[in-house]
Amino acid sequence: MSERDERHRKAMQTLKSRVDEKVAAADERRGQLLVFTGNGKGKTTAAWGTVTRALGYGYRVGVVQFIKGQWECGERNRLEDDHHLEVAIMATGFTWETQNRESDTQACREVWAEATRMLADPEVYLVVLDEITYMLKFGYLDIATVRQALENRPVEQTVIVTGRNAHRELQAMADTITEMTEVRHAFNAGLEARRGIDY
Repeated sequence: MSERDERHRKAMQTLKSRVDEKVAAADERRGQLLVFTGNGKGKTTAAWGTVTRALGYGYRVGVVQFIKGQWECGERNRLEDDHHLEVAIMATGFTWETQNRESDTQACREVWAEATRMLADPEVYLVVLDEITYMLKFGYLDIATVRQALENRPVEQTVIVTGRNAHRELQAMADTITEMTEVRHAFNAGLEARRGIDY
């Protein structure tokens, strides 16, 4: 064995030892709160990836789409026939299109009622609150209401929250926070959103 190969083998042994220690220490079993935030693209896509994973194991999943619900969504199109999936969509679509705080607030509260039902159901393994961060930012929902629903959910239920500028209280509650960082975005250079790639 060459000197380089021997160094590599020792480095991998050290890495394996560290990973094994972490695996052994991770002995708590419960649902989690995951926050996908940041200015980069891919937050909703990452959430749908986890939805696909959970459905692949036959778990029940609920997705509540605030903001982008009326927009085309390839992931939703592909998965919506799965009888383990329930999707609730905010009726107004993009809030910057409606420009009506009263109707947007009402639409938000109606779809939030669906979310609270899912969050209280022990049979729902995963709930995605897609773009709910905007509902908090615009004042359509208050953080105390959302926090209470998250704190009182079934212990085995995992929740994914997506959207930019995640509220500090959501971040404080989260088990995992992933921040998507925009380095470059094609849209800002004039490329239109591409069906099957961006939505």
